[in-house]
Amino acid sequence: MGCVNDGEAVVSTLRVGVIGTGVMGTDHAVILDRFVSGAVVTRVSDVDGDRVAAVAARLSGATVSPEAFALIADPEVDAVVIASSDATHAGLAIAAVRAGKPVLCEKPLAPTLAEAADVARTVERDGPGLLSLGFMRRFDPAHVELKTALAAGACGAPLLVHCISRGVSSGPGATSESSITGSAVHEFDTVPWLLGAPVVEVSWHAPRRSGEVDGLQDPQLILLRTADGVLSTVEVFLNARYGYDVRCEVVGERGVLGTTSQAPVIRDAAGTRSSGYPADWRPRFADAYRLELRAWVDAVTTGVPTPLATSRDGLVAAAVSDAVITSMMAGGGWIAVAVPTEGEGG
Repeated sequence: MGCVNDGEAVVSTLRVGVIGTGVMGTDHAVILDRFVSGAVVTRVSDVDGDRVAAVAARLSGATVSPEAFALIADPEVDAVVIASSDATHAGLAIAAVRAGKPVLCEKPLAPTLAEAADVARTVERDGPGLLSLGFMRRFDPAHVELKTALAAGACGAPLLVHCISRGVSSGPGATSESSITGSAVHEFDTVPWLLGAPVVEVSWHAPRRSGEVDGLQDPQLILLRTADGVLSTVEVFLNARYGYDVRCEVVGERGVLGTTSQAPVIRDAAGTRSSGYPADWRPRFADAYRLELRAWVDAVTTGVPTPLATSRDGLVAAAVSDAVITSMMAGGGWIAVAVPTEGEGG
């Protein structure tokens, strides 16, 4: 890590390289640059030259790296954030781990179970503890409060969990499979994290397709059964149109706990009461991303184990995604979740 002299104290500064300067990568770079002390973004990289140059110009001291693997190898980079397209995650994460550099990889760990297993094996063999995964719901204040209340027995023993994940519109090239591996995968981590029990079997279902979109099944309804016997529903609706809406409700033996995505301000006017929805995930999870990046930088600079999701968590979520896609292809039957063990795979 680079060191800067701050008066009489020598302060170690984590030099971070950010790969991918789309919406997510840009947000990560700006948060690190402006809101996380002890870190500085030194390099940014993206396949879109104009976009990455514009992002570098917004940051204090960052320069453009010619390509992602060069950024990982750069001696001016101590740690790496991977926020490029899902298909690139596995290769870049493996390269960062083999270079001995801590890496925060956005979800998913990889779009396929085989690739996720490759990453998990590499981490276990070449860099235990080096990889953190961006399942940011673990840092969302509402989800943290829900987990705390659940653990305290506020609603009694949980029986059902209902997860809703709705967006305004799907991204370019979205498919039925990518809505599982790229969106529903958040809930595949959230549910076992909340309950403290792994997902053991899944079943995929869907109504008729929305007439607003072509090329994918939207919405989808996924059932998860965890080892404690709790049944969870996961609704994924990428093209709900009305706004970004993520909620989670736990039904227990003595009550119900739930989060809300409603705006904090209520408008009363012209005989009506109304509130708004954000257009995407950034306003809803702004605090979560900031807290997650703060926790990651603190862990890297102090050497404590990562408090973020790990490569193992990413592998488990990938195994759930794989089982859901298998169920989809099989017409909705229940499919057992099989997590590869060390040494399995390619």
